[in-house]
Amino acid sequence: MRSATHPSAAGHAVRALLFDTFGTVVDWRAGIVREVAPFLSRHGISGRAEDFADGWRERYQPAMQRVRAGERSFVRLDVIHRENLEDLLVAWGAEPGELPAGELDDLTRAWHRLDPWPDAIEGLRRLRERFVVAPLSNGNIALLTNMAKRAGLPWDCILGAEVVRAYKPDPRAYLDTAEVLGLAPSECMMVAAHNDDLAAAASVGLRTAFVRRPTEHGPTQATDLEPTGAWDHVVSDFVELAASLR
Repeated sequence: MRSATHPSAAGHAVRALLFDTFGTVVDWRAGIVREVAPFLSRHGISGRAEDFADGWRERYQPAMQRVRAGERSFVRLDVIHRENLEDLLVAWGAEPGELPAGELDDLTRAWHRLDPWPDAIEGLRRLRERFVVAPLSNGNIALLTNMAKRAGLPWDCILGAEVVRAYKPDPRAYLDTAEVLGLAPSECMMVAAHNDDLAAAASVGLRTAFVRRPTEHGPTQATDLEPTGAWDHVVSDFVELAASLR
């Protein structure tokens, strides 16, 4: 593995670590299940909260693809999450228009209230001693800010899709984020638990770190258990990443 202080082919050392957030920094599934379960019970909607959470997440990429493909203008992820929630409720036999709008608003904001993985805060604190650390997430600014305030995530700044008006894995999401920081792509390292995110980042010159999150999708997860590319670093958590980048 290459050291973060070792110059790349372009002669640049890594100066910023950019983090995927959902699944890499925070445990989205457990948080959504926690908030979905009482909602389903309260409104007499039958089914497992885990399945509802998975169904909500499954609508994530297809909805963003409409933006990437130019089929609709850029909208914040909060908007997409609310639209996907209503679509999912219909699929589960409920009528969103008959449910309290305030409750739907609050459930949509469950994505603002996700808990970090146990290593995340300590690892970010150690990494922040040497690097700029920021999310490069498809989450919007308010979502990521609220999440950070609640969870104590020590970001240097909030970056991501809303800042650059592009959803990953659109190349602009990575290149324009580097530009916002005044850095070359090779001065930035994408940190993610998802091989496709890292592949997209690497294709436009970012360095890469794969973090194993084998229960992101629950105990039977079958994807992203191991790296599928020649990433610069492969670690089990952020504390290990901090040690490997010394």
